[in-house]
Parts: sequence; structure tokens; C-alpha cells
Amino acid sequence: MAALSTGQRLLLERGVQAVLRGWAALQLAVDQGFGGPHSSEKAAWLEGAVLEFLSQNPELAEDEVEDFLAEVMDNEFDTAVEDGSLRQVMECGTPPAPCDAWTLVRRRGH
Repeated sequence: MAALSTGQRLLLERGVQAVLRGWAALQLAVDQGFGGPHSSEKAAWLEGAVLEFLSQNPELAEDEVEDFLAEVMDNEFDTAVEDGSLRQVMECGTPPAPCDAWTLVRRRGH
């Protein structure tokens, strides 16, 4: 596995942040304190954890990332995400070429 360049890692980080910060289920869990008094810190930690998970596992299938997010939401926020948004978050991801990481945004109309 080729290491990500600094630019690739920065783009991946921005994508992860944009997707997670726009994910209503996570934001609701944070706003309502489902993760306890440190819900905001847990959400920030999740951004880093997802970035590392994607960076270290470039051959992941979408369902593996979905399972990872579901497990974190359950363990850290005591939340079972059943609104279909886990799949929606993962539909934002497509494996790019030639990069060895996941991109979390898809061009419109493609």
C-alpha cells in the first residue's frame, strides 16, 4: 500500500470532516448528549478515527465502513442508527484511482 501524500491526506481529512459534520444522526447524538458530557470530543475523535481507518485500509468495502460507523455510534453514543443514513454516508464514498485512499465526495451527475 502506498502512503498518502500530504495533499491526499488533507483532502481525505476535509472529506471525512464534511461528511461527518453534515451527518444528522451524529449531530443529533452530539447535540442531545447521547455520548455523555464529552459528546463533542467523541465526535472530534470520530473524525480522526475514520480518517485513520480509511487511510490504513484502502481496500475496504463500503459495508465495512458502515459497520465501523454503526459500532462507534452504538458504543460511544449509545445510538442505533436505523434511519438509513449509514448507507447514505457510505454512498458518498467511492474508491478513486490512482489514489490508495477513499474519497468521501462524488462529483454530481456521475
